[in-house]
Formats: sequence, C-alpha cells, structure tokens
Amino acid sequence: MQKKTLGFVVGVLVSMSTVVGCAPAAPPNSAPVTESGAPKASGPKRMVVGIAGDLPVLNLKVIRSVQAFTAPGGSEVEDLMTDGLADLDDDGLPQAKLAEAVPSLENGLWKVLPDGRMETTWRIRENARWHDGTPFTTDDLLFTMAVGQDRELAVFRDATFDLVENVVASDSRTITVRWAQPFVQADTLFTKDLAQPLPKHLLEPAYTADKATFNQLPFWSSEFVGAGPYKLKSYTAGTGLVLSAFDEYALGRPLIDEIEVRFIPDVNTLVANLYAGAVDATMGRGVAIDLALQAKEQWSAGRPIFGEDTWVPIFPQFIDPSPAAIEDVRVRRALLHAIDRQQMVDTFQAGVTTIAHSFISPDHPEFPNADQYVVRYDYDPRRTAQLMDEAGLARAADGFYRDASGQRFAVEIWASGESKQMTAVADYWRQAGIDASPIVLPTQRWNDRQYVSKFPSFRMSRNPNSLVNLRYYQSARTPLPENNFVGMNYSRYMNSELDTLIDRYFTTIPKADRARTLGEIMHHMTDVLNVMGLYYDVQSTLVANRVTGMTSPQTGWNAHTWDVR
Repeated sequence: MQKKTLGFVVGVLVSMSTVVGCAPAAPPNSAPVTESGAPKASGPKRMVVGIAGDLPVLNLKVIRSVQAFTAPGGSEVEDLMTDGLADLDDDGLPQAKLAEAVPSLENGLWKVLPDGRMETTWRIRENARWHDGTPFTTDDLLFTMAVGQDRELAVFRDATFDLVENVVASDSRTITVRWAQPFVQADTLFTKDLAQPLPKHLLEPAYTADKATFNQLPFWSSEFVGAGPYKLKSYTAGTGLVLSAFDEYALGRPLIDEIEVRFIPDVNTLVANLYAGAVDATMGRGVAIDLALQAKEQWSAGRPIFGEDTWVPIFPQFIDPSPAAIEDVRVRRALLHAIDRQQMVDTFQAGVTTIAHSFISPDHPEFPNADQYVVRYDYDPRRTAQLMDEAGLARAADGFYRDASGQRFAVEIWASGESKQMTAVADYWRQAGIDASPIVLPTQRWNDRQYVSKFPSFRMSRNPNSLVNLRYYQSARTPLPENNFVGMNYSRYMNSELDTLIDRYFTTIPKADRARTLGEIMHHMTDVLNVMGLYYDVQSTLVANRVTGMTSPQTGWNAHTWDVR
C-alpha cells in the first residue's frame, strides 16, 4: 500500500482556490510561550486528536464485521495502539517495527526456491511486549495464522492465506513462512495489512470456547491490548478514548505521555475545536480541502498536511441491477462519457489531483507502464448518445431515454459521505437524458452491510486504491449471504478472468512480467467498467504548530516520534 505525502502542493492549492468564509480566531493564550509563539509544555506531555467519526471497536477487521465501512480515523487510531512486525512508511516502503528486519532477497530472509516456492523468515525483537507486559512471541504469530485461516471467522480471513504452505517457529523469536507459490507482498504478512498479530494469551481461550462470539469480546473495545507505542487507558463508546505512552515499546518509549482521541463526527465542530485550541490535530478523512485551504490562510496556530491514498469511484450493480440495461457495457460506457470529471476535479479537489482513468494514481511507480493499457472515457455527450442508441435506448420527447417497451431508463445512485459529488454526477446524467436520482443514505442504513450491498443501480464511495487492495475486486470478496455480506467487491462483479489476473499479479516475482499483468488488469477493469473511476482523492489533516513529527494524514506509523512543544 502506498502512502504518499503531498506537502509540496500546499502553495499550489492556495493559488488555485479562492478561500471563502471566515474562521474564528483562536483566543489569546496567557500561558508562557516559546520564541516561536507556541505555548511551553509543562508537566506530562499531552496531545488531543479529533476524528470525524465514531469507533464502535478498535480493530478495523472487527469494525468491518459490524458495519459497511471504516469510520474516518479508524486506521490511524489503530496505528497508535497496534504494531505488526513491519509497517509502511510515508513512501510506501516497509519499515521494521516488532521485527529486527524486513525479509528481502538482499538480506537473505526472503528466499525463492528452485521449485517456485518461497520462504520468508522473521526475527522478533528481543524486547517486544504486549501492553500488559507479556512477551510478544512466535506463539502469538502462530495463533494469528490459525485465526486467519479459520473459515468460520470470515472477517479475519484473506485469500493470501491460501498461498501459505505452513508456518514454522524455530524458537520463541524466529518464524519462517513457507509459501506454496510466489507472492510479491510476502513481506506484508504479520503487519496491520495482513494478519495483524493477535495476543494468544488473551484471545485463545475465547476463540476455543465460542467462535460465534469472538468478534463481540470486550477485548476489541474497552479491554483492548496491543503492542504499539500507546496503550489503552480508557474507552468511552461514542465519545472517545485516552491512550498512554507504553513504557516498554520495542522502539523506545514514545515522546508524548498521553494522547486523547475524541470522536467528533461533525467536521465543522471538529475544526472549531482546533481553532479554539481544544484539539491539536485531526486524523483520517473528514476535513475537506476547502476547509484545509481556509486553515492555511487563517489558522496561524496550525497547518494543513495533504496526502493521497484513495480514489472516488462509482460501482455499478452486477447482481439483479435495476434497470437491467446496466449490465450492458455500452450503457456503462455511455454513462461515464456523460460525466465532466475534469470539472469535478476542479470543483471538489481545487484542481490539484487528476481524473481517475484507472485504479492506479499517477504518482505510483507502476503507473507509466499500466497507463498504456487503460481504456479512457473522456467527457463526450455525443458519444453518450451514440452508445445509448446502440444499446437500444431511445431519447423520447421528454428528453429522457426509454427502452423498447417505453419504460423510462431511470437509475439511482447511492452515497453517504459524498453527497455533493453524487448530486453532481446525477446532474450530468440528467443533462444527458438519464433519469438519475441521488439517494443519500443515513449512517445506520449505510452501515447495514446486507442492505447497502443490494443497491439497485450505482453506489459511490471513497475507496483505497493501493495495489494491495486489488484483491478487493476478486469474486471471493463479493458481499453475499453466504459470507454475511462481508467484502469490498461492491459491484459484485464476479469474473474468473479478472480473478486469475489478480492472482497472477500477486504471484509474479519478475518485475517486467508483473508489470505486464498489472497492465492487463487495468485494461480488463477499464474495458468492462466493473468500477467507474471519477478522480483521485486528496486527504487533508490539520495539525497545530505545537505538534511535530506528523508527516502524513494517512498514517501513524511513526507515532512514537511525535512530540509537542
């Protein structure tokens, strides 16, 4: 997964967007200040973080088992409390955390065997501990794999586990994973992205006793125990949590003594708290780019940080869509040609990002090669009309398309957090003769996995677009009754050719062959339009000047180095 910092665009953003509105000025601070004007810290160092959402539990996989999406800030809060053997830095490069080193061909810990199998070996740091003081050992990793490979616990399963032949611990700190075939992201195993380590001593008894209630344990909320830089001090449902520095953290005690995380779903209230000095930073999604630009100009006590790791696509329904003509690829192509995506970029992203012609964003190293395979759909209402005619839909006197029986071609587009963008798309479609109705779902409905999986026509939502997330588009990730509607293949497009291509990508070690396979995946997805990209999303985080070390809005991988002045 790529985590790319975009701090350099701040000046560009200001020059390209007109700042509107007037933010309340922060009240004068009577406390002693440093030469820079920041208040001096006295006593224990404390930081307050606000997120624009609520975390019903403190583990992302368990969150996805109870609601249809991850709350803003969930991943970032998880970074504060949990650690795997490695994590990805701001540039998407793996950095050792609870392990001494990340396996690589160069250091000999990653071996490709003559028969095509592989081995990756990890060595746990000697001082690795869980928050309750229990040593972090290979027993925990073996237990984690047992849970991850258990087909009765679908929420913890991943298709990658099918590639693992066996896992062998030679001692309490050394573990070797034997892979049945090549897998290009083998070094992400036992990280938060794949098989996040679980404490055996706390969870095995409950796992053995009753798997059906395993996801409902208080461990996942008020009794959470991780191995990251901060440990849970208190958790109040619907309000927030307080974290304290973990003295025995493997990479050294964090510099901040206590971090309070407040759940503030209303973004305007969250920003007002920042300006008033009650909150030091935001984490995760939620702060729109216009608010970040406004803060850049008017909030002298803080600064925005910009990053990009998501895109905004439209998902067509492939199981019993209404109207049925959505299954006709010509119709999907017509609808994409009808959207002025560049205007959406200029309007919603201040013109600093680009149209999402494919899953891979232009700042990714693999983009130049993959982009040549991409089928593009530029804004072209005339082409929309041609394709609709070819699909047997005729524009009637009232300006709207109808099928051969005279039935109006009417679609719904569902969204929750992207209501303005959804309305813009619906407007473009109506201008082109498609009777489009934007439907804003309340949070409760959006969190209902079964209900939201059966959207009749189209769904719009922000989604991760790092290469590790390509697996989301495989058939096995389709929300269906048999898997309790867990999965992020929202279109419910199931195709063996695409499944095979994605599997091949993740098992192809030679770079040139892997790049060609990635290109074929991008061609398939943009040709059939199982997902219709709009634009790449810029994520904004606001950080007070007294906070140092926060470098990206997407991650807290280096949270132990954060500090306050």
